[in-house]
Amino acid sequence: LNPTRAGLFTTLQEMGADLAFENMREEGGEPVADLRAKFSDLKGIEVPPERAASMIDEYPILSVVASFATGTTVMRGVKELRVKESDRIDAMARGLEACGVTIEEDEDTLIVHGMGPGGVPGGGTCATHLDHRIAMSFMCLGMAAQNPVSIDDGGAIATSFPIFEDLMGGLGAQIERT
Repeated sequence: LNPTRAGLFTTLQEMGADLAFENMREEGGEPVADLRAKFSDLKGIEVPPERAASMIDEYPILSVVASFATGTTVMRGVKELRVKESDRIDAMARGLEACGVTIEEDEDTLIVHGMGPGGVPGGGTCATHLDHRIAMSFMCLGMAAQNPVSIDDGGAIATSFPIFEDLMGGLGAQIERT
């Protein structure tokens, strides 16, 4: 809950997410809490560019969430995503398009035209560019899309979250290796 890294929570709440922070405490000098989330209809918003620093690594998953919102989500001030482990703006745009989501982008902006709850067709194969955050984001997309979503390589996930696949399986993900 460190305010310099909690921009995603603020953004999700602005979109209408029902989030509750429970058991707030400090661990390792950082404020932490247990997060309780309930289903809620989300709406597209304009994310202020000054928030980018507090959530730069969360834009891939935000773009997935925005796909299921009603309306358009505009993310400006995100050009740093072009020079992370991959060009994350391009990777998310191409993958979301492959799954039926309408995207606009320029050097510093990603715009996702949300399809509402349950509205993302899915069915696409998404290139991860060996980027763990891209791979995890598209696996999450596959959990909520109408049709399965494939990724070209999930190996990079082990770099940051080696138990991610097990946790996804515990949530009902049907992961097949080909």
